[in-house]
Amino acid sequence: MGTKIDTQSIRVLIIEDNPDLAENIADFLETQGHVLDFAMDGIGGFHLALTENYDAIILDIMLPGMDGLTFCKKLREEGGKHTPVLMLTARDTLSDKIEGFDAGADDYLVKPFELEELAARIHALVRRSDHSIPQRFRVADLEIDLGKMRVQRAGHTIELNRTCLKILTILMQASPNVVSRKEIEHALWSDMPPDSDALRSHIYTLRRAIDKPFKRHLIHTVHGIGYKLVDPSDLSI
Repeated sequence: MGTKIDTQSIRVLIIEDNPDLAENIADFLETQGHVLDFAMDGIGGFHLALTENYDAIILDIMLPGMDGLTFCKKLREEGGKHTPVLMLTARDTLSDKIEGFDAGADDYLVKPFELEELAARIHALVRRSDHSIPQRFRVADLEIDLGKMRVQRAGHTIELNRTCLKILTILMQASPNVVSRKEIEHALWSDMPPDSDALRSHIYTLRRAIDKPFKRHLIHTVHGIGYKLVDPSDLSI
């Protein structure tokens, strides 16, 4: 049995149709003093996620009734909920991860996994979600309002998952300076980055939302160092 990671009790919703796996996760998290709710299908889980308040959601992708990707999209777009979501799946390709992040997941864990890693990631998601400070930032025609969890560019609202929102905030706060990959990874995952492709996946997703629909690109890669977000009118790009 692993070492207890944190003494703060959190409330977690587990949506998993494999009863043995759900029970193993619950047993492990309960030893850390956390409160667990369960759903065996996407529809039941969606109802709980909308009507109850959770610190985090553990979500399987392959679910009866409503799959995990649809669940995430509806939770963000229709439910307006920003509860951190850790997605569980047996699919481990980069495109699978990008699809999960695009749907609104905050983190991604491939089966099989160690329960200690799952617990550590849940704690990291909860800690990060507690540190948002309502502020507004603007670079060129891009504006972010953290208080309202709203991003707009040229008057168009842009939907971002929690991790992309965090990356965008970091880049906007630092603009026009470069932020190293290590700095971003540390801000997102402390000393436990999920894998070498995770940040690249999030940056790809962020660029598709922020830059692809517009003529002028704001996010720039500084090869070998990191990324920066710069007003195109700045001749120093």
